[in-house]
This record gives sequence, C-alpha cells and structure tokens, in this order.
Amino acid sequence: MTIEIPHYKNITITDIVCDYNGTIAKDGIVLPQIKTLFDQLSKVFTLHVITADTFGSVKAQLEGYGAEIKILTSSDHTLEKADFITTLGAEQSAAMGNGNNDSKMLLAATIGIAVLGDEGCSKAALLNADIICQNSADALALFLEPNRLIATLRR
Repeated sequence: MTIEIPHYKNITITDIVCDYNGTIAKDGIVLPQIKTLFDQLSKVFTLHVITADTFGSVKAQLEGYGAEIKILTSSDHTLEKADFITTLGAEQSAAMGNGNNDSKMLLAATIGIAVLGDEGCSKAALLNADIICQNSADALALFLEPNRLIATLRR
C-alpha cells in the first residue's frame, strides 16, 4: 500500500508488525476482533506478531490467522524488536505496540502506532509513536481505511 501524506511523507507499507500482549492480546488471549482484521489485512500486507510469549500461548492463539510469529530470544527485547523492523525494512514497515520494549520498534518503523488498550501504554511508546490509538482494532483499521492515516498525519 502506497500513501501520499501531504506535507508529511509518502509511504509504502508491505509489513505490519504487532506486539502481542497488551496490543492484540490480553493475558495471552487474542482479542476477539483481531481475527477478522487479520483476515482482511493479510490480503494486502505481510503480518508479523512479535512477542516474548509471556503466557506461552501465542502459537495456539494465532493458528490460522495468517501471521508470521517472531518469539524474542535475546536478553534485550527492546533492541531485538527494533532490529526486527530494520531487518524487514523499516521504511516499508508499520509497527504497533504499547510497552517500553516496543518504543524503539515504533520509532524505527515508517509508521509507529502506540496502542492504549486495557493494559495501558508506556510513556516511551507514546513518545516514539507517530499515532496513538485507543485500541488495536482502531489501529489495524487505519490500514484498511488509509484516508484515516492521511487525516491524522498530514500537516
């Protein structure tokens, strides 16, 4: 998807990277509206879920969702998430998250979205995001209705 955002930048997004717990899941359980959104988005984008898998549930929960799962393995999850975005191609990646360990990933991505959600959102994630959404469904819907991205980001 290519979008021209007036007086901001032109973006081409091929990949959407989502943090898991606190972003698209609560307490290890995927939020109900995510499946429908992933079904729609996977027709246009490559979807990735990046997580420490705190509850050990991500693979079972996301079976059939069409998303690639990246389980963090390093001792520095903040850096590992940012490196993942860089490896994918930061200029073609959007990222969503809510935690301190998402902050550098949000900053690295061409569009970083902080999600408030039930778990809240860290100050670092808020400050490094381009957009702040009240929940993951609203954040994902931005890519289905790109005029919302334009309306929010144009200057």
